[in-house]
Parts: sequence; C-alpha cells; structure tokens
Amino acid sequence: MPEQIKVAIAGLGAIGFAVAEALDSGTIEGMTLTAVSARDTARAEARLAAFRAPVPVLPLTDLAETADVVVECIPASNFAELAESVLGRGRTLLPLSVGALLARPELIDLAQAKGGTIVVPTGALLGLDALRACAEGPVDSVTLVTRKPPGGLAGAPHLVDNGISVEGLTEPKLVFEGTARDGARGFPANVNVAAALSLAGIGPDETALQIWADPTVTRNTHTVTVEADAARLTMTIENVPTEENPRTGKITALSVLATLRRMTGPLRVGT
Repeated sequence: MPEQIKVAIAGLGAIGFAVAEALDSGTIEGMTLTAVSARDTARAEARLAAFRAPVPVLPLTDLAETADVVVECIPASNFAELAESVLGRGRTLLPLSVGALLARPELIDLAQAKGGTIVVPTGALLGLDALRACAEGPVDSVTLVTRKPPGGLAGAPHLVDNGISVEGLTEPKLVFEGTARDGARGFPANVNVAAALSLAGIGPDETALQIWADPTVTRNTHTVTVEADAARLTMTIENVPTEENPRTGKITALSVLATLRRMTGPLRVGT
C-alpha cells in the first residue's frame, strides 16, 4: 500500500455516507476519499457539497481508476460488475455484500491473477478472529442463529418464493433453516453475516443457519456457536439499527472504518 491510500466508496446510503464523512474529516490517518458512486447523482453531489474536500460522483466501474481501495455498499445485484472492475485492476475490494461473493467464487481467482485483494470486514457479526484461529485445526460445527424484527425481513426472496408471511406475528417464527449458502441466496439483504462467518470458518455448505422473524426483539441479534478441537465458542451480538435503514446496524459502518484504519496503523490487534 502507498503511504497515502486513496479510497472510493460504491454506494452512499447509511453505511457509505458514514464512511465518507469519516474519511473527509481526516480521522483515518493515511487515507483520502477520492470518489463515490450513487444511484442518485444529484442528491449525492448535494450531500458531498458540505464536505471539506468534495469528490466526484462516478459510475461504478470508474471508481477503481481513482482509488487503491474501493468500499462496496451497494445492492447485491450490482456487486459482480463492481467487483470485476476493482479486482481486474489489481485493487483492494472491501465488500459488504459478502453473500454475493459466495455465488461468484471466480472473483477470488480474478483477484489472485491480477494482484487484487478482497478484504471482508467483520461487519455486524463477532468472533471471526476466533473462528479463523479454530479453523486452523479441526472444526466440528459452526451455527449461526439470526433473530430480526419481522419488518427487517419483509420482502426477502425466500419469503416471497415460499409464501411465508411475517406480518402480525406475536411470537418468534422460524422462517429459514439450512446452509449459509442457501441463506445468503434467499436473504441477500439480511444475512451477509452468514456468508462472512462461512468464509472465516468451514465454508458456506457446512455452516448452519437459522433465521427467525422475532417480534420480541428490537435489535438484529446474531448468536454464533462453534464446536472445534481447540475451543467451544458461544457468542451473541445485538446490533443497534441505523435510523436511515433499520436493516443495517450502526456497527457495520464502524467495522469498515476499523478495517481501513487497520490497513495503515502501526499496531494491529487480532488474528
């Protein structure tokens, strides 16, 4: 990495804008915001006008030409287009649509061939460092149980395709049980955490996932259980949602910032 790392952001929603603000403020030493992309260019330009150093709003595939690192905060449907342009130029991609990566394993080969790098932030989960350590030895099982307010799951492809309603619930309802790969496909906007967990551990086809629509919770809650030769892990995180998008936890943007800071910091803590 160069001494001054240039960062571009794909998507200017709750996460992307928070990251952009932090970069513009100079709180991450050694990093500079160089460009963003957004569906509504005029609105994005208006929001950026108040920045200390406003940057251009570019098409997705042009971001990698301006940056060393591209942070992906866009709908999964646009993930492959962006990832190919970034990795094909040998840049570093920080993806939040991790579930989309499971469906495109050739992107990892592209990164290797072109000298690019995929760095997956921990996001709204926990314990990836411990799981990665355990995965250096035998791991018997990895299970993720996700509980979300019903409204946060409404409209997910799995629910629509199977005629599952989450309206008017008065008690928790199990709406999915299967592998992390199938869960990421059926809930592309909801369980990128399952994809990240599977990549850190024993893979998307061996990682078990349950998703509950739970009217008794107000926070997106994830419980990870790992049975391994080195340790038994049980970890739960309850994420405070952002005001702009209740499906997104505040910690997700902070995780991106921590990942960026780790790239330039003289001290790195954790596996």
